Amino acid sequence: MQHPTDANLSTDVQPAPPRSVAGASLIDTGRYPLHTRGAPAYADLLRDCRRQIDADGCILLPGFVRPETVERMRHETEALAPSAHFNDTCTNPYNSADDPALAADHPKRLFQDRSNGFVAGDRIADDTCIRNLYHDAGLQSFLADVLGVEQIYEYADPLAGLVVNVLRPGCQHPWHFDTNEFVVSMMTKQPAAGGAFEYCPGIRAPGSENYDAVRDVVQGDRARVRVLDLKPGDLQIFFGRFALHRVTRPRGSGERHTLILGYAREPGLIGRAERTRKLFGRLADVHRRQRDAAPARGDTLSD
Repeated sequence: MQHPTDANLSTDVQPAPPRSVAGASLIDTGRYPLHTRGAPAYADLLRDCRRQIDADGCILLPGFVRPETVERMRHETEALAPSAHFNDTCTNPYNSADDPALAADHPKRLFQDRSNGFVAGDRIADDTCIRNLYHDAGLQSFLADVLGVEQIYEYADPLAGLVVNVLRPGCQHPWHFDTNEFVVSMMTKQPAAGGAFEYCPGIRAPGSENYDAVRDVVQGDRARVRVLDLKPGDLQIFFGRFALHRVTRPRGSGERHTLILGYAREPGLIGRAERTRKLFGRLADVHRRQRDAAPARGDTLSD
């Protein structure tokens, strides 16, 4: 699952909202003791998360929020979903333009339909469970520990920091790599069928695009593909920079709703104006003031 914006480091840093502890009432703290940092149970949880990263490049925390919280979040995203901006396009795994100089079956020339809807963060009210979870200090400290950094930061982007992804029946998010290093997400509503999260961990690495393997997967080879059985209320921390992944088309009745919580290693991150307009249909003042330069990359991989 790709965060819905390519992020740039901006000097136009927006003030962070007060850090909440309200998430403690939303999270199943008996199972996930995020607010007892330093306790043995917290250390055990952290070790398990790091084991999952090493094995799969993905962390899954089933039943992360309480059952009553899942129900409230479902109602919140159902109320927000009609305001989603949908963008229908064709894309390759790298979100790049066609290159006729390459072979016809090169993965940069393999395009698939992408139809996604995003509810921008400025439409999500301060008193929702969704927003309280996003701002929770315990969750943010835990994510920093998972990443092995002193602190993580909320996006300074008022549209893309916290969003709701909406997939209607027939929509899909096809095979792709993430531009962002990691994505934190939680399904709140499950479709009747389809809408599966599929991924190929470690299919590429810095200095090695492994185009042949990527081509094979996009063309239907299932040998590397894993399917994650996500349920509403499960928290997913996914490192999709090196893992090819997609969300299949929901089928039957009902939409697929997913929260995407945008955090980064540096403060002041905002989305590029061009991509923000495509995904949300509009810009905020902070996007109009930024320099729309591509984010610096240290791994030389295609975005």
